[in-house]
Amino acid sequence: MQEEIYDSILIMLIEEGIEITTDIKERLWIILSKYDYGKKVTDLVLTDEDQNNEYIKKFLIAKTVKGCTKRTIEFYGITLRKAIPRINKNVVDITTEDIRFYLATRQINDKVTKVTANNERRALSSFFSYLHMEEYIRKNPMLKIEKIKEDKKRREALTEYEIEKMRAYLKNDSRKKAMFEVLLSTGCRVKEFSEIKISDIDNNKIRVIGKGNKERFVYLNMRAKVAIEEYLKERTDDNPYLFARSKGGGRGLIKTTGRPKCFKDWWKFKSQVHPTKNAESRYIEYTIRMIGKHCGIEGVHPHKFRRTCATMAMRKGMPIEQVAHMLGHENISTTQIYYDLNQEELEENHKHYVNI
Repeated sequence: MQEEIYDSILIMLIEEGIEITTDIKERLWIILSKYDYGKKVTDLVLTDEDQNNEYIKKFLIAKTVKGCTKRTIEFYGITLRKAIPRINKNVVDITTEDIRFYLATRQINDKVTKVTANNERRALSSFFSYLHMEEYIRKNPMLKIEKIKEDKKRREALTEYEIEKMRAYLKNDSRKKAMFEVLLSTGCRVKEFSEIKISDIDNNKIRVIGKGNKERFVYLNMRAKVAIEEYLKERTDDNPYLFARSKGGGRGLIKTTGRPKCFKDWWKFKSQVHPTKNAESRYIEYTIRMIGKHCGIEGVHPHKFRRTCATMAMRKGMPIEQVAHMLGHENISTTQIYYDLNQEELEENHKHYVNI
């Protein structure tokens, strides 16, 4: 009933020439959800939290067996254990209307971004698709839930000036210099980067494990290759990872008689390096942000290096199919988003190609 009224109002507004924005749709759905249409009786039934949790547990086990990464499993678990209790119904009774209302309130009341709402929608879709496939539910409530239209923001790559400025700053720090050059040359995701082992490096290429545990090779330019060689010459430990973790914490904190102090070149001393663990993603992100901060450059983070790598490759003529493979993208449309095409470049290319 609510869905029929919702559709009827939207049709009326369209016929009146009113532009229907995502915000209008969400607010209309929330308003209609406040009323009782006479058919919703499940609200009077106490939800079976144990049964709901059992369904979530079975779903997570199935995803684990399928081979999803630990990070993906954690994301599904956190999202579902937050969403299902807020919907406050037995999983088998949840409807399309309930899902729409939940996603709308997340954006309007909780002020989450459309990206976050879309990620939650994706988790719910995977969950209910599993329940439907396993015949726990007769109808999948997610089939009519469309992807939320996200605001498109132009994300810029690093400029040549910014790159050279950071290089000059790093000339006397071989570890940070190696991080900088490898990220820029390979376009690795930060998690892939943090898990690189020295044994994964074969001359000018590195074997990495990407999303979905898929293996691919990324490549080192001469700057990155030389930076790695200079950095490894100063390592004295036996840790297998290219970038190891310190025993005292991400930034090399060592215990003294008082408060822990930062030991700048801890990675040069075997006694300060953890024997088996790799540098965490958050430590790498922090290091890269600090490099940008010290150079007075805003918004520097590992993913910006990934975008810069893709942009530089395509500007120099690398086919987009090869760039997609280098970045570990299954869909070329994802790679296209990474290309930072500025107006000056567009104008110059127009003169070259559209010279009629």
